[in-house]
Amino acid sequence: MLSFFKRKKTNDEDIKSTGNENAVSAKDLLNLEGVESEGDPEEEVYTELSIHPDWNIPQEQEYVFRFLNNELSPLKADEISLSGIEIVKNERQVVCSAFVRSSINQTIEIGTTTLLLIGENEVYGRKEFDLTKVGHIPPRSSRPFQFVFEQKDLYKPISAIETEIWGLAFQLQGENQDHSLDLAESWERTLADEDKEKLRNMLASITPPKPGEIQFVGIQSKFMDNGKLQVSILIQNGSQQNIKLQQLPLVVEDASGDIVAQGGFVLEDLEIKANTSKPWNFVFPTTLLTKDPSEIDLSQWRAYPPQE
Repeated sequence: MLSFFKRKKTNDEDIKSTGNENAVSAKDLLNLEGVESEGDPEEEVYTELSIHPDWNIPQEQEYVFRFLNNELSPLKADEISLSGIEIVKNERQVVCSAFVRSSINQTIEIGTTTLLLIGENEVYGRKEFDLTKVGHIPPRSSRPFQFVFEQKDLYKPISAIETEIWGLAFQLQGENQDHSLDLAESWERTLADEDKEKLRNMLASITPPKPGEIQFVGIQSKFMDNGKLQVSILIQNGSQQNIKLQQLPLVVEDASGDIVAQGGFVLEDLEIKANTSKPWNFVFPTTLLTKDPSEIDLSQWRAYPPQE
């Protein structure tokens, strides 16, 4: 069963969920055409705990599930959500326990569905799950279940997965997968129309990032009159979630493959919308150059966050 219950709890204050909650419309997730909503759209729905009939769990474990479920915020009418309970890592897997919650007024069964494992500003991975194994979920109820991600399902090493801020989310079928250009207001206002068109053409010519992947593509590099190095980079967000970058370390290599500049940038919550690419300028002062400017060959170059 869940590793959560292997730890001793001294009192109710020690029992708490660690994951976030992500809800979607039941009609977007399930084939519910022709089924009219019976609930008030503004109604707050508190879900009752439902243990899978095949589970035979000790009374103490059921008490913990019940306590955690009672602590959850209400859903809106006709929603299905995933509310994270606990995430545990080992060398081979990331094991996530979560409540599968339904606020609709009928028993449901969820079929094969892709779930995203998400962190604070990124998607850690995705995997297709057969959610019929969750069983038939009664009306307005909450059922605990366990979801296992292996390394092949993740976009980064298991050791790099953060466990402080995390959640599970449904990736809905039919969501717009077209990758588009996302210009900051300042770029939208000052960039010439022909330059905007060049960026769109560039975006169309390169391979988009994989689902959940963050990719950095160089646009232009040049030395400014004051000797500083400016690089323009296309930051590509391949996930279905908006991300915010607060700090970004960058390394620049020139045509010879040498590192010619390295430094960190404070971005003040630079947001890249889901499935879009945003261009941004980064200026390296002369103190962050690691090679004599006269020897730097920018005929070819690349910029990327250094690997830890």
